[in-house]
Amino acid sequence: MDTTEMLFVPWQRIADWKCTACGLCCRAYSVVLNFQEWLNIVKNYGVDKTVSGLDKLFIKRRSDGSCIFLYKFSNMYLCGIQHMKPKACKLWPFKVLSKPKFGYADEAVYRYRGNKLYVYADPMCPGIRYGKPTYEFANSTLREFVEIALGVRRAQYKTTADLGFLQLNVPFRF
Repeated sequence: MDTTEMLFVPWQRIADWKCTACGLCCRAYSVVLNFQEWLNIVKNYGVDKTVSGLDKLFIKRRSDGSCIFLYKFSNMYLCGIQHMKPKACKLWPFKVLSKPKFGYADEAVYRYRGNKLYVYADPMCPGIRYGKPTYEFANSTLREFVEIALGVRRAQYKTTADLGFLQLNVPFRF
């Protein structure tokens, strides 16, 4: 099966990934929040920046469908809450699972500290480069995604756009 026809691609079919700051993830998908993330956003920006569904909490979206915290800077799209970015945003386009939900278990398996995990990527992300995984992708970038998913890491280095020329650790005010 062609990788572009898959719902989610097993990580071993990906040579590398790098955030291009294209903003697709922030324009095409709703961001589900856990309670603590929702509470942090409400405390800092107000309840009007969130919405609730039947059994989920979300970041509010603009009329064009984009995240209310997404900003365009030159030719890049940037997160206005980088300092408190929700886990769902930190993990996109990857899914780190305890079971091979999307098949291809042999290609999705990732071993981390004695645990067997299954990692897939959303093929819609333009930052994905297909092929045999590079050493850096498998041992640094992907490891960071796994550690964020497991809650053993919060800081992002490889799993976000490289904006070394900008310091976005200060919250935007609305």
